[in-house]
Amino acid sequence: MASSERPPSPAENSATSSTETLTDSRDDNLENTTTEDSGSTTLSQDDLAVPQSAQIKADDTDEQITAKLREQGVRIGKFGIAPRVFWPALIVILAVGIIGVAAPDFTGQVFQTTQNWIVSNLGWYYMLIIGGFVAFAIVLGFSRMGKIRLGRDDEKPEFGVLSWFAMLFAAGMGIGLVFYGVGEPLTYATVGPKPGWEGSEAEIQGLAMAQTFIHWGLHPWAIYAVIGLALAYAIHRRGRPVSIRWALEPLFGDRVKGWIGDVIDVLAIFGTVFGVATSLGLGVQQISAGMAAMGIVDSVDNMLLVILIVVITFLATLSVVSGLGAGIKWLSNINLSMAGLLLIAVLLLGPTVFLLQNFVESIGVYLANLMQMTFDVGAYQRGEGASSWFTSWTIFYWGWWIAWSPFVGVFIARISKGRTIRQFIAGVLLVPTIVGFLWFSIMGGSGLFRQFAGQGDLVVDGELSVEAALFQVLEGLPLGTILSVVAIILVAIFFITSSDSGSLVVDMLASGGHPNPPTWSRVLWALLEGFLAVGLLLAGGLEALQAGSLITALPFSVILLLMCVSTVRALAAETIARDRALRAAEMNRLRDYVTGDIAENLDEFQELESYVDRRIDYRIERTRSGFARSTAARGQGKHAE
Repeated sequence: MASSERPPSPAENSATSSTETLTDSRDDNLENTTTEDSGSTTLSQDDLAVPQSAQIKADDTDEQITAKLREQGVRIGKFGIAPRVFWPALIVILAVGIIGVAAPDFTGQVFQTTQNWIVSNLGWYYMLIIGGFVAFAIVLGFSRMGKIRLGRDDEKPEFGVLSWFAMLFAAGMGIGLVFYGVGEPLTYATVGPKPGWEGSEAEIQGLAMAQTFIHWGLHPWAIYAVIGLALAYAIHRRGRPVSIRWALEPLFGDRVKGWIGDVIDVLAIFGTVFGVATSLGLGVQQISAGMAAMGIVDSVDNMLLVILIVVITFLATLSVVSGLGAGIKWLSNINLSMAGLLLIAVLLLGPTVFLLQNFVESIGVYLANLMQMTFDVGAYQRGEGASSWFTSWTIFYWGWWIAWSPFVGVFIARISKGRTIRQFIAGVLLVPTIVGFLWFSIMGGSGLFRQFAGQGDLVVDGELSVEAALFQVLEGLPLGTILSVVAIILVAIFFITSSDSGSLVVDMLASGGHPNPPTWSRVLWALLEGFLAVGLLLAGGLEALQAGSLITALPFSVILLLMCVSTVRALAAETIARDRALRAAEMNRLRDYVTGDIAENLDEFQELESYVDRRIDYRIERTRSGFARSTAARGQGKHAE
């Protein structure tokens, strides 16, 4: 037809342009979208967007940032803090630390009683929601919502793939990996197997590696993916400040600007501070064990642990004062380099072939037992032994990861601008998981090899020191003393960077999401983390640290569940708005094209109409019986005569 060569009309150009940019919620005014199927209230992209004038930009001054925060509904008081978040969090955490130091026995008893109640009555809840987070992240990544970009539709990722992977690796590394790297698989295979395990020595070792992978693989990173995605969508897609409350705005609306948002941010601060304190407690225990193994100290007591906490907290405070660029950046580069050096050294200097075999076979055992271990709550294992095992290991880990999630979530959200949701979930779930598997396969495998195929001296009289196992393995390798020194420095730097980053996140939450919070308050939070670690150590050591994380994680787990609902609601609203806008644009283009054809080819249209009118009517009601057909034929014959 002649019209096929007709140039695009202005309406077509307009429709094409709108299709390309229809999902930029900050520049376009998409139509209101009501999720009628779910019975919810109207939720439009305009409701979730922030005007360009109110969005914080990189070149804004502190005064401009504060003004924009207030424009978005954040209550900023004197000294640049959000008083309804800062003071409640400070008072409660300080009180816990003071009570822990002043009355350690009472504090330890309260923590132990609360922890026992949680494990006995809510252990199933922790196991269920962690499995749910894994399923949520995977399903969302594969859904059509996975195409939505965390930023403008045309925005490129802020960091390249390799740099982004390296930073995810940095977020996944920490004191816990160094502390438990050798001791955890070895414990499961020797003195502390999971209740209900049966089989040969080799089978138990495979299960030990698989259980370790459960604790350090997809499951914790699914937690981080839930909160990181919700925050990244709020920060990069909607232009909100870096604060946990905004992740729940699609669910609560303007109420996040009031007391509901304050409670959310206070709970996030609790989790982050207790998570950092737990890491510090584990770190000083391992440093002291390394010093004892090297003969630097004769014995380890609470006084030594307190001194180490004071020293490391002082170094972390110096890093805070020096600023982000001069402090945490070069420390992060150093600890990543040292961790990689230690891992490669153990791989090359140890039983290399066995360690690589261990990596491959452990993945197989993990995949074979993934579902059973995910939902194993010990329902069929009776007695104190089963409860104690879950308290010390799986339930503690789930509580620790949930408590630690605000810090890691903020970090991975900030570095993921420009990624699609599918890219975000794939990177967050897979990269740190693979790194963790490799770390435990090499470090844990070295412990298993030494115990079962070497000297066999890591377990003595049925006792295993988890914090000292790393140094015992390193001592058996060439350059063992040097590697032990590297490990001690690595643990110390890990805590310094964790404390510095954690203090920054807490300070941002306590300042309403200000990207450049006051330095004095960062120093305050860094000191408070050290003080809380001292209080928890004196109140019961490792058990109190575990209990603290588990208790603070309980209320925040509810917030994570609400984040799942909030994220799906926001993404569904945007997807529906996108579909409606696309359909409207397509209909406009089609209407303009068809009407243009009719106007330019009226003769052809009339011919088509005539042709269509001569079509055969195949409706069922038009079908007649044989008698009716013969009667009709006789009638037509008479009419012809």
